[in-house]
Amino acid sequence: MREALWVSLQVMGPPLAAVLVVGLAVSLLQALTQVQEATLAFLPKLLVCAILMLLLGPFSVTVLRGWTETLFDRAVMIGGLR
Repeated sequence: MREALWVSLQVMGPPLAAVLVVGLAVSLLQALTQVQEATLAFLPKLLVCAILMLLLGPFSVTVLRGWTETLFDRAVMIGGLR
């Protein structure tokens, strides 16, 4: 369970942190300018998340593949293929 949480943090932590920072910046901008447009809050977060997921895609696939191989190896050890 601990490894599953660590893998999910590695894979989705950076995009979520970036979306949090962008959301705070947009909220601050909206509060300062009193512009309350819903798309202004949504689109920058969507773009940042999409760009980061594209850039971190190979890393995420590597982490998920390694974890999947570990799970299958443990399943074989528990099941004891003979």
